[in-house]
Amino acid sequence: MNDDMTVEVALAVMAGARVEYLTVCDGDDESTGSVSLVRLADLRESAAYTDRIQLRDLLDGGVLAPSH
Repeated sequence: MNDDMTVEVALAVMAGARVEYLTVCDGDDESTGSVSLVRLADLRESAAYTDRIQLRDLLDGGVLAPSH
């Protein structure tokens, strides 16, 4: 999935595909990391959440620390 996808869209894609993880790619279709369903769901429930957060924001570490 492209890194400009929002968290809401990513969650919808993951639900439809019934997957636990998404590989995130940049504009050149190079893998830049992955995000988990759990991490996105945690973010959506946090005070830091807005509907404008993109997957690239998560990979940059600026929104929510990765869950362990």
